[in-house]
Amino acid sequence: MTAQKKVLVTGGAGYIGSHTCQALARAGYLPVVYDSLVYGHDWAVQWGPLERGDIRDSARLDEVMRLYEPCAVVHFAAFAYVGESVHDPSKYYLNNVAGSLSLIDAAQRNGIANFIFSSTCATYGTPERLPITEDSPQNPINPYGASKLMVERMLEDFAAAYGSRFIALRYFNAAGCDADGRIGEDHDPETHLIPLVLDAASGRRPDVTVFGLDYDTRDGTCIRDYVHVCDLASAHVLALGALLSGQPSAKLNLGLGYGFSVLDVINSVERVTGLKVPVVHGARRAGDPAALVSDPTRAMAALGWKPAFTDLDRIVETAWAWHQKHRPVR
Repeated sequence: MTAQKKVLVTGGAGYIGSHTCQALARAGYLPVVYDSLVYGHDWAVQWGPLERGDIRDSARLDEVMRLYEPCAVVHFAAFAYVGESVHDPSKYYLNNVAGSLSLIDAAQRNGIANFIFSSTCATYGTPERLPITEDSPQNPINPYGASKLMVERMLEDFAAAYGSRFIALRYFNAAGCDADGRIGEDHDPETHLIPLVLDAASGRRPDVTVFGLDYDTRDGTCIRDYVHVCDLASAHVLALGALLSGQPSAKLNLGLGYGFSVLDVINSVERVTGLKVPVVHGARRAGDPAALVSDPTRAMAALGWKPAFTDLDRIVETAWAWHQKHRPVR
């Protein structure tokens, strides 16, 4: 009987990280969570050990890597508030860039050759055309996106120098929650649209603001590609299997390949909950592209990935189930 393979999951106490730990455990791996718990939650760590630490702490990383001898690193640990990155770029470059360099360096130093990186469509900036393919120009328009792009570059350079391999997964708008209701989305502050609309519907906030009604879209509001968090998690497990089987490094988009508008989301929440969503109209926010839609063809071909949640109402239903359990209607 072979020993259970261990995977070091940085940021595994967060939203996408915890769902990926659940998926890894179901696939037979032992996820070892490495998290500072600055934004993560200890209650979300349910499928393996929790090791507290900062990704900038080289000695702590060495200690954990030597203890568990993981076959791979799955790296989620990052600050991810776009607006905050504009006002406090130092925080983002110190953690997302310097911290990731510390982690990549530690993995190389400890002989861990497989690395999966939680990247983002924010590396593309404002797209020249839709849908966005992996070959689209990467021109990030904020420090958050720039920090993620820099990590992709570092992984490329380490792979060239040391023979390591990586898969960078550029995902679009993560949404939804574990269908079993064991874990879910719990950010403070919350900036994702679906939980904000659910909060407005359930009376936890007075309203939700729609920023801009004059975009060149079918209903004048921004369109985004919402991909269920469990589908993102499954892609990470498939990426791990690909690397362990010897597949080459890759950079892959994760999304549905089509988008939903802000008003689509509001209407879906009203259908799913049976509640009215109080809406306030606001001006456009600077830097908000009219539409961001992925072309996930390459991920489907390279990983055999196929999203299971393709209907917006179904995505919202999973988020609402979690919301009712942990943030009940007032």
